[in-house]
Amino acid sequence: MTGTADGRVIRVALLGSGGSIGRQAVDVLARHADMFRVVALATGTQRAVLEEQARRLRPAAVSLAGNQAGRHGAAGLDLPTGTEFVAGPDALEVLATRQDVDLVLVATGGLVALRSVLAALAAGKIVATANKETLVAGGHLVMPMARELAERTAAATGNPRDPMASPLGWLRPIDSEHSAIWQCLVGESPAAVERLWLTASGGPFLNATVADLETVTPEQALKHPTWKMGSKITIDSATLANKGLEIIEARWLYDVPLAAISVVVHPQSVIHSAVQFADGSLKAQLGTPDMRLPIQYALTYPERRPSSAAAADLVAAGRLEFRAPDEGRFPALRIAREAGQAGPRASAALISADEVAVARFLAGTLSFQGIPRLLDAAVQTFGAGQPAEPPLADLIALDTEVRAFAEAYR
Repeated sequence: MTGTADGRVIRVALLGSGGSIGRQAVDVLARHADMFRVVALATGTQRAVLEEQARRLRPAAVSLAGNQAGRHGAAGLDLPTGTEFVAGPDALEVLATRQDVDLVLVATGGLVALRSVLAALAAGKIVATANKETLVAGGHLVMPMARELAERTAAATGNPRDPMASPLGWLRPIDSEHSAIWQCLVGESPAAVERLWLTASGGPFLNATVADLETVTPEQALKHPTWKMGSKITIDSATLANKGLEIIEARWLYDVPLAAISVVVHPQSVIHSAVQFADGSLKAQLGTPDMRLPIQYALTYPERRPSSAAAADLVAAGRLEFRAPDEGRFPALRIAREAGQAGPRASAALISADEVAVARFLAGTLSFQGIPRLLDAAVQTFGAGQPAEPPLADLIALDTEVRAFAEAYR
């Protein structure tokens, strides 16, 4: 097979290529080199990773932030002939809005990615994102742009069932849970959706007592029983903060009220999430715990292609278990839901505080149980105020303020 079903090659800018999601995305893109051409790569401080990826994919442009190269040019980067180095504070937006880019895959963390997502959508690019800040803090800014692009597509094609006539054609989730819900919703009427079910593995402390949680070490928290992920999302999984953030994301992605989004603990991580419909039926997406699957679905949608990930084996899985989450032991889930109900200021404060809280826990300056306490303090301190739906500049200022508060929190 060459290109997409209609023979096109999709040109991709990958932001955050050096992280866990970014490296797996490179593998997916390279596996389907007939369908994709990587035009641009950007990462933070992983110089050697960027050089290796550039040699492998030969992009037109790269960027390296967070060190000498980011401030003063290529600074000795070993790049292929013809690969341009892009520097400066707006490098991600420059790459995301290049004329030769069709799709922007956002694998970066932090609020910095929100600028790139907004710029890409404004330029009419498809965005596939694994960045939680994009929707948790900026859903009120991002989703109207995705809806407008979808409405333009529907008007231009005269086909409301065109895959790009949906906001999810333009803003594509990469999280396994949101990819699962997206897949369950294909071909369904939004009016028929009764409830979204986000599954949670329960992390390494599924059966831990409150006393056990008081003495958790970073090494223990990083031992996820089913997924191999970056350290930030692994700790968020251990506290269940990750699932709370996903509730907020789901509210924006699928335009459903928070009250219609539930979490169920499913330790085997075979069912990645499910949708309950008005007739009482439940549709679930199953698969192995391998992030290459949702990455590939976001890239190749609406096509499905062979993957290097193993297929789910229901016989080998044996029994699938489900239980209600314990918000007494894992209060971050409740705190996140309350932040989502309070609005974008509170959810923006939540995610900024969480990034600092996890970094402090890994550095040994905050206890595991201190993470939800810090999150609650940040939401209570910064969650109110006007405007209720802050513009980008206000969100960036709020991020700076919350981070200073979280660093000083005792």
